[in-house]
Amino acid sequence: MVLQRFSWPYGGRRASFCGSFTGWRECPMGLVGAEFQVVFDLPPGVYQYRFLVDGVWRCDEAKPFVRDEYGLISNEVLVENNVQPVVQPEPSIRGTNVDEGIILTTMPPEPSSQNPGVQIAVFRHVVSEILLHNTIYDVVPISSKLAVLDTQLPVKQAFKIMHDEGLALVPLWDDHQGTITGMLTASDFVLMLRKLQRNIRVIGNEELEMHPISAWKEAKLQFYGGPDGAAMQRRPLIHVKDSDNLVDVALTIIRNEISSVPIFKCVPDSTGMPFLSLATLQGILKFLCSKLQEQAEGCSLLHNQLLSIPIGTWSPHTGRSSSRQLRTLLLSSPLNTCLDFLLQDRVSSIPIVDDNGSLRDVYSLSDIMALAKNDVYARIELEQVTVQNALDVQYQVHGRRQCHTCLQTSTLLEVLEGLSVPGTSV
Repeated sequence: MVLQRFSWPYGGRRASFCGSFTGWRECPMGLVGAEFQVVFDLPPGVYQYRFLVDGVWRCDEAKPFVRDEYGLISNEVLVENNVQPVVQPEPSIRGTNVDEGIILTTMPPEPSSQNPGVQIAVFRHVVSEILLHNTIYDVVPISSKLAVLDTQLPVKQAFKIMHDEGLALVPLWDDHQGTITGMLTASDFVLMLRKLQRNIRVIGNEELEMHPISAWKEAKLQFYGGPDGAAMQRRPLIHVKDSDNLVDVALTIIRNEISSVPIFKCVPDSTGMPFLSLATLQGILKFLCSKLQEQAEGCSLLHNQLLSIPIGTWSPHTGRSSSRQLRTLLLSSPLNTCLDFLLQDRVSSIPIVDDNGSLRDVYSLSDIMALAKNDVYARIELEQVTVQNALDVQYQVHGRRQCHTCLQTSTLLEVLEGLSVPGTSV
């Protein structure tokens, strides 16, 4: 058991305390000097707590916090036992003295930190601490190559550059505004192909030679945006600042369902923010893996096998529950079906299996860029192309590739290191 002090130093007439270890029942706090305090005798673990100050629920903004499934915010604390265990008597209240300001309570023992639930909670706390106390600037490489395209560049030339440079997305520079105003992605290429083949009179292949990216972006909003197209057009560019912590950056990417987000450098006393780099979940994950391996405590979960951790998207026959359906496609499936799944489900790739259900390859949204080489897209009927045909084009352009896989017995660390490699699905 560990003595853990909780304090509220921000004033008030009366303060109470409640936490996950009290069953969220209120406990009075005593005033010691200028702050309210309460002390509990707790077993090691991760706990959430809140304060009730003058009838208003409050959290300490200077301490780590989490948001639950209902959107409620609570502070979070990791209680660690850094001393040798000693034999203690049966739990009992050792004393309550409100007049002296400190209330001391003993809690019943809980399972050891080897309990999987506690192990996961401790690991989540460690990850939260790393993400909260590091900024995206810490993740940006010291030196890197970054392509930026002008919005007046012809669409055909832009997609050819993306293919030749192996880019799935690229920032767009608007010379009139003097800043990055958008992104050109593999999804744009898919939408352009569909429009090209469904509405050939509006934008023919020969027109792509002169059709600028800016015109394509406007046409896309009108063609796919529906009645909300104008509102979409007015939406500002999603971006982050180099001073943003990794929690905010990761949430920006996840909540907006995008693969990366531009990073702008904050310059004091300046009206503009220079473009710095692109932030991706893979880059954040790689940084996180290196930091986790430096931690002496709280990272034992990294060496657990996947079969013991509630993570991932699983096929129904495994008996594992998943929050979303695992989609697979056959080699003979239409490519359009595959593209529909990638765009609608907002996933980066889909496993491709044979008639026996054995994995043959993975088709990613970025693989569609292979059709940009030598204008392959202009000589095919997209509705007639199968996944096998699309993979054959990919093999001809880039050769056969290794399909990254893992086992149920793989450790969490092995999987995280694999996922931190750009363009990898496991």
